[in-house]
Amino acid sequence: MSQLLIHRGEWVVVCDGAKALVLENTGDEKFPNLKTVEVFEQKELATHELGTAQPGRAFSPAGHGARSSVEQTDWHDQAERDFLVHLAKHLDLALAAGKAKSLIVVAPPRALGMLRPAYSHALKGAVRAELDKDLVKLPVDKIEKHLTGA
Repeated sequence: MSQLLIHRGEWVVVCDGAKALVLENTGDEKFPNLKTVEVFEQKELATHELGTAQPGRAFSPAGHGARSSVEQTDWHDQAERDFLVHLAKHLDLALAAGKAKSLIVVAPPRALGMLRPAYSHALKGAVRAELDKDLVKLPVDKIEKHLTGA
């Protein structure tokens, strides 16, 4: 993997649909030193805790008497999307408050796909790079090695 240059003070957001690590480079581009700023975790809930147990029913119009079940909502998918939308709002507020000027987002492709539509204009402008990797379960020093090739 080619080396990713992480600027001093730049945030690296490593996330998936249930956990996010917000890291800041307190070193420089040559010798990065990622430090944890914040950690967000979504409590893992069982499906029965997330939504209704039975799918809804749809009735055919004009009294034909035909009924069909409505596809059940994927509550885990919805919970992941809500988590990532909340993360994007939080990052947007941090940018507005001057806590970070630019950031790198590292997430699996599925999470990136859910996160991108939640970017505000300011956040979109501040994202310097996106990497489609699932590194959120690794310790910070291993994340640093994966990103910098060191």
